[in-house]
Order: sequence, then structure tokens, then C-alpha cells
Amino acid sequence: MKKSTLWLLMIAVILTMVFAACSTSTNTGGATDDSMDKIKQAGKFVVGLDDTFAPMGFRDEKGEIVGFDIDLAKEAAKRMGVDVEFKPVEWDGIIMSLNNGDIDVIWNGLTITESREKEINFTKPYMSNRQIIMIKKGSPIKGKEDLADKVVGVQMNSSSDEALTADKKTADSLKEIRRFQDNATALMDLSAGRLDAVVVDEILGRYYMTKKPDEYDILEDNFGEEQYGIGVRKSDIAFLEQLNKVMDEMKADGTASEISKKWFGEDIVLK
Repeated sequence: MKKSTLWLLMIAVILTMVFAACSTSTNTGGATDDSMDKIKQAGKFVVGLDDTFAPMGFRDEKGEIVGFDIDLAKEAAKRMGVDVEFKPVEWDGIIMSLNNGDIDVIWNGLTITESREKEINFTKPYMSNRQIIMIKKGSPIKGKEDLADKVVGVQMNSSSDEALTADKKTADSLKEIRRFQDNATALMDLSAGRLDAVVVDEILGRYYMTKKPDEYDILEDNFGEEQYGIGVRKSDIAFLEQLNKVMDEMKADGTASEISKKWFGEDIVLK
């Protein structure tokens, strides 16, 4: 075999190996993406949230954003060696804000759903939740069947909205599904008698129950269990891996447990 032919064959083999390696790295989302490098260069990551979603992320009496997810995000940022910024965003457009680069992460009691998994990636789940039905104290409504011809409120484009709509029998029986930008406004309308019920995350609903025990009741009927995860862009694999790493560390060393006890009185973090 001529030397020139041998060299051409060797070059062809090398190029094939290089292209194969690049292809594998791209398909698996391996170490080629620079999302974590960009976070470190910026010195922070930006959390998008609904700042009325107590106790996950909301404003206290001083107007400061506080909550369970807020404390988790602050601790995660500290362990990554960066700062964290909290940016209130309209919930019905929050995934668009993430994919447009306006925020780096959604960390706000975000339910893992099939429809969302088509648009973004999630960390490992860190908390369980249910979609419950809240009614005004003294309401004659006792179960889903009593919602027929009633007006029910939900947060627009939320997992509550999705869960209610998916229960076709119940949804079709309603007089109206009234959609709101946030749960706080929906619950105010429930208190004022403009709604008959509100479908809402159990985490939020029970928090409001502790604040206004004489105002609301919760039905035994619900729309099923779900899990919360932290949402990031599909392309941000390195950032996702780092979030999973620090969350695993926080669960293992008891930090997540302590934050949970602060906000819920018990450890309800998924291990």
C-alpha cells in the first residue's frame, strides 16, 4: 500500500472518530454545554417565580420575597459559589420567559407534567403535592359532583388548570372555569362569593388555611398527586446536573430538612 493511501485512510479514521464523539456528546447532553460556565461568569442565576405563591415564594410584610423555595435557592447558590436573583414573572408565560433567556430557572412549586417536559427539563422531584378543591367555610359543596353548574377558579396555565381540565366529567359539569393570573386573587374572589370553589396546590391551600382557619375548607375529593421539580432550559445540561448535585447534598446533610421544618413544621422533602 502506498504511503499516501495509508495516510488518507488514517485521516479518514480519525475524522470518523471525532465526528462520532461529537455526535455522542450532543445526544447525551454531556460536558460540551457551557451553561454552568455562563452562570459562574454572570456571578448569579435568575429565578423566575410567581411572588404570590405562599409558602414557596411570596412577599412578606416588608415586601421582601421569602419562602421555602427561596431558602432552597439561596442555599443552592451559596454552594455553587454564586448569587441568586429573584424575578417575578407572569405565571402563564413563565416557560416562555425561561426559554427566551429572561430567567435561568423556574423554582416555585413547579409541577412536573408531560406537557412541560416537552418544553423544559426538570431536576429530580423534591416534594409531593396534590391539586385540591377549596371552598368557603359553610359551603354546601361536599364533593366533585356538587360542583355541577358552579363557577370554579384556577390560576391560568397552572397545573391546577391542567388537572381540572383533564377531569373531563367534572370540567364539563361546571357552569364556568374562571382563570386568574394568581391564586391569591382567586381565593379573594372565593371569599367574596364570586366563586364557588378554587382548585389549587395543596401546599398553598393549607398555608392559607393556617392563616385564615375560619375562612376556608378543603374537600376530601382532589385531582390527584403530583411532584415538584426545578425547571431549566433543555440546553442547560451542566446547570441541571449542578442543581441536582447540590440538592442531593442538601437532602443528605439535613439542610433541606431544616428548611422544610421552618416553613411546614415537618420534613416533607422527597429523599
